[in-house]
Amino acid sequence: MTVRMTPLELMTKLISFPTVSRDTNLPLVDWVEGYLADHGIVAHRYVDPDQPKAALFAHVGPEVDGAVVLSGHTDVVPVDGQPWESDPYVVTERDGKYFGRGTCDMKGFDALAIWALVEAHVAGVRTPLQLALSFDEEIGCLGAPPMIEAMQAVVPKGGPVIVGEPSMMKAVTGHKGGQGFATHVVGFEVHSSLLPQGVSAILEGAKVIDFANARNAENMAATPSALAAMFDPPFTTWHVGQIKGGTAHNITAKSCAFSMDFRAVPGDDVVALKEAYLAHVAHIEKGMQAIHPDTRIEVDARFNVPPLTPEEDGSAEALARAITGDNGTHVVSYGTEAGQFQAAGYSAVVCGPGDIAQAHQPNEFISVAQFEAGHAFMRDLVARLK
Repeated sequence: MTVRMTPLELMTKLISFPTVSRDTNLPLVDWVEGYLADHGIVAHRYVDPDQPKAALFAHVGPEVDGAVVLSGHTDVVPVDGQPWESDPYVVTERDGKYFGRGTCDMKGFDALAIWALVEAHVAGVRTPLQLALSFDEEIGCLGAPPMIEAMQAVVPKGGPVIVGEPSMMKAVTGHKGGQGFATHVVGFEVHSSLLPQGVSAILEGAKVIDFANARNAENMAATPSALAAMFDPPFTTWHVGQIKGGTAHNITAKSCAFSMDFRAVPGDDVVALKEAYLAHVAHIEKGMQAIHPDTRIEVDARFNVPPLTPEEDGSAEALARAITGDNGTHVVSYGTEAGQFQAAGYSAVVCGPGDIAQAHQPNEFISVAQFEAGHAFMRDLVARLK
């Protein structure tokens, strides 16, 4: 009989694969697929057509709808420039903590989910269980939507989805959504002494960026809805984190590039938010082209993560609360793949071990206590499915 690995052994193996989003995740996917096959579980892939990456999903138990879905992502953020005290791709235990890139976000949960899937298969559960491991979550939750679509044609439709992002094993029922727009302003170069005859991409870009300042001030001053009031901050925020452009101090800039992002509270019309930004861009572009016709502003969508809206009598929330005993109200301002599952017709909740404050940090860790709490959750879950 093939030996069933412990959650810690599984986490140690998963973290040994340096699946930074810029690189392939196929060695990890190959290994997980092989491990599941060794235990008689058939896994399926969604293969990205444009890069060497894949999502992996599997179903155990009766071939009927309503499976509990355990959802995680396989990619991690880089360790470049971070002062790690140990090898980030080797799990190191010290001071009651497991250190390693992804221990918290979120290969710790992935390991627990793989463990639970195998245990459920061996136990012959009456209620089915599914595993869904995506890619490119860290760069905008890009891999989950095609994976979810692929699942519909291969495995029975799942019911409650537990997305195991670190929540200290609390049931998070709502989070903000987000969209990002790569924005490139193309100006017309002249000597800066002849400024009115040229179009500075940087100065025009500043006008575009000021949209964020105006919207943030407006949203901050408004009275939030009851749903928005649950969040910190209790309103939709706009943000530009990076900008580059220009040739020299005495030349009107030919190019200015930045990403405009927003994080929307549930209830805000994300389509209207996008259209408002594009309308502002078109207004600035019209003024640029009145000076020189070759100028323009290019906008390309980078990501689109729908919000997770608290559900009324949601089966995912009920399941997470029944196992954890958590009856508190928890929402977060970051986005997850839970919103994407919800948008696809699933009931979804965020509930996983670890503290989000450790995500992406040097010396990332998950406490031994939290990892064990996650293991207890999975043991209880499998028992409920029998």
